[in-house]
Amino acid sequence: MDDFETRRSHLQTLNDEELKQLFWSLANKAVSPLIDLAKSHTSPAIERSILLRMGFSSIEAKVIVEKVMDHHLIGKGAGHVVYRYSTFYKVSIREAGLSLMKDQGFESIINSFGVKE
Repeated sequence: MDDFETRRSHLQTLNDEELKQLFWSLANKAVSPLIDLAKSHTSPAIERSILLRMGFSSIEAKVIVEKVMDHHLIGKGAGHVVYRYSTFYKVSIREAGLSLMKDQGFESIINSFGVKE
């Protein structure tokens, strides 16, 4: 018996619907650790990318991410920090980002997240 026949022997009795269910079960099992990792990890590049999509220039995004990292908030996400600032101070997203670039308002945002510097 060749290798292919050996490996497919446990699948021979399954119909199309059972094969489809098995495929999605295995696919979900393979992708699950990646989803968990993506939920709990970020990088400066990812955060800059998010800020670019929020309307900031690449230069502004770089400065905001650096400020967020300086204040140990990168785990919260730079976009989330900007959004939190915006809702906390009731200003636009753009105004929030520009204030954070000037290092303004971080104390309140840090307190709102409950993070100790």
